[in-house]
Amino acid sequence: MKVITKFSCLIALVICNSVNVAVAQTKADVFNPKVPVTWLGMDFSQARFIGSEAAYKASGELLNSEFVGKFIPAWANLFITEPKTYNVPRASHRDSVHFDFKVTEAVNNAITKNFFTEKPSDFSTLKEKDIVDLVKNYDFQGQKGLGMMMFIEGMNKATHEAGAWVTFVNMTDKTVLFTVYKTGNSRGFGFRNYWAHSWYNILKDFASDFDTYKQRS
Repeated sequence: MKVITKFSCLIALVICNSVNVAVAQTKADVFNPKVPVTWLGMDFSQARFIGSEAAYKASGELLNSEFVGKFIPAWANLFITEPKTYNVPRASHRDSVHFDFKVTEAVNNAITKNFFTEKPSDFSTLKEKDIVDLVKNYDFQGQKGLGMMMFIEGMNKATHEAGAWVTFVNMTDKTVLFTVYKTGNSRGFGFRNYWAHSWYNILKDFASDFDTYKQRS
């Protein structure tokens, strides 16, 4: 009887582990508050500033060389130091989320491009298939399960807004489970705070639309 009991427990454990592995395999898991989420941070590899670097430099705001080393880490840190403002659990309708920025840090730290463009049409050029391709080639560094991240796209001071793709991924097989493009108004004093308000608004807007997306899934 004891052998049978131990065998039954072993089978139950295997089944339980199989269920855990299957978590976040479908779009429905994105909208299931019981499925854990890992916040991976913001990917700036596709980001573009609308305007000339000379104009930003003249105003004392930004040089292209400062963006990767100074401002990207500063924005990432806001999610840790001001979690009630940059509220990922609220946006994903979870009680809590796990934070792990190392995968986006690796991508952001490798950026060497010029972020500036004077073409307003460059504000939004990505399509959903582009996000799928980006995720397919991502290095999730062995992480598994459901990840949430934002792919930042255009940042236009003239129109006071930034755009980003709020994206949920299955880190196990590098697939996009759900992604949607959002824009957020920007305001505030200083370059960091000015654009941080866009990230706040994008997350807030996504949180408001969460149930609508859930009904469509």
